[in-house]
Amino acid sequence: MRIIFMGTPDYAVATLEALIAAGHDIVAVYSQPPRPAGRRGLETIASPVHRAALAHGLAVFTPTSLKSEEEQACFRSHRADATVVVAYGLLLPQAVLDGARLGAWNGHASLLPRWRGAAPIQRAIMAGDTETGVMIMKMDRGLDTGAVALTETVAISDSVTAGELHDRLAAVTARLMTDAMARLADGNLPVTPQSDEGVTYAAKIDKAETRIVFGAPAPHVRNHIRGLTPVPGAWVEMPISGRPERVKVLEAGLVEAGGGSVAPGALLDDRLTVACLPGAVRLIRLQKPGGKPLSAADFLRGTPVAAGTVIG
Repeated sequence: MRIIFMGTPDYAVATLEALIAAGHDIVAVYSQPPRPAGRRGLETIASPVHRAALAHGLAVFTPTSLKSEEEQACFRSHRADATVVVAYGLLLPQAVLDGARLGAWNGHASLLPRWRGAAPIQRAIMAGDTETGVMIMKMDRGLDTGAVALTETVAISDSVTAGELHDRLAAVTARLMTDAMARLADGNLPVTPQSDEGVTYAAKIDKAETRIVFGAPAPHVRNHIRGLTPVPGAWVEMPISGRPERVKVLEAGLVEAGGGSVAPGALLDDRLTVACLPGAVRLIRLQKPGGKPLSAADFLRGTPVAAGTVIG
């Protein structure tokens, strides 16, 4: 089929590559505009989807909005059979949703209607969900409210990070979307409306959420860290060279030791076991500002932190 592909981050690249490999004619690729990069923002970097499309010699469009009649006319001019959308980043006007003959189809990384919105992978882990998945839906004007065509469920282990789950779901999305487009081409892709029950929203991760709060139950603290690893990263203030510094925590595990009456954030031993409320977590991998990820043992060799110290 003639397909318009719309996507921006790494997550979407696997689906674009899969559609190309399946023999579809990608007549246009839409992605977010290049963004400032570097410490001073003096250069701009094209998105991962943009770069992948150029590598295949595909036409790339990067409008800041699709609301104008000019942009919508350009979209229709591609004469596409279907639009495929994976993590594009803009809500699509009705004229764009209707701009391809067979409609617009989205690959979403959750079991809708749970976790509609921008950050379903992180939110599922942070909430302690034991399963998630991918759904292919026919898009409408709502936020991830379209009728569902295909679903695949994926288990969430208690040790997986957002980065690891991201990679797994990206591969599932690519496979499921390729299957959906094959069925759509054959005229055999029925859809089922979403349930009105169990709706939750996966808001974009705010910087204020990335600080670790040890005054929460230990499982919540561990899930918070897993859900923000590797980016944007959960962090805690720790004393380094006599002053507090932000240290990212990339991995933590639950331990049997409880905090008891000890203040949340207090180190219970010399192995970075931290009291929570209730329970305790052990910090396993950390990263100093500007440094590389370190095991707890390596971190402590360079930055001794005594038992009893309250961090955070």
